[in-house]
Amino acid sequence: LTASIGYMGAGTIEYLYNAKTNQFYFLELNPRLQVEHPVTEAITGVNLPATQLQVAMGIPLDRMPQIRSFYGKSTWDTSKIDFMTDEYVYPKVHCIAARITAENPDDGFKPTSGKIDRIKFQSSVACWGYFSVWTHAAIHEFADS
Repeated sequence: LTASIGYMGAGTIEYLYNAKTNQFYFLELNPRLQVEHPVTEAITGVNLPATQLQVAMGIPLDRMPQIRSFYGKSTWDTSKIDFMTDEYVYPKVHCIAARITAENPDDGFKPTSGKIDRIKFQSSVACWGYFSVWTHAAIHEFADS
């Protein structure tokens, strides 16, 4: 997709995939990381901010150890990776991200503020979470999630 429009650089492509028809539906291309990038990192083992910095420094993708591992290549080898034809190592894990939003459904789902009376989340080896709020904390008026 990016080659067809002459885009060079790091970015995020969003699309929907219909498994029944094997069709992709393009949504958007952003020249930045999405807030959900830790999901991609969790399933690929690739540190995306570090990869962006290395791309900006002019380091070819096929010379980056995490990218080479993702494609099943030796991290010490210098052979080229053909990103259009070489197969990557299929992820063996799943990951989802969820966001609790502070929106008022009675006001067109506009962002709203308020107080959190109770929040409970138990992390485990297979499930973890992080929060920017805690119990009895207020959400400022400019927050949307």
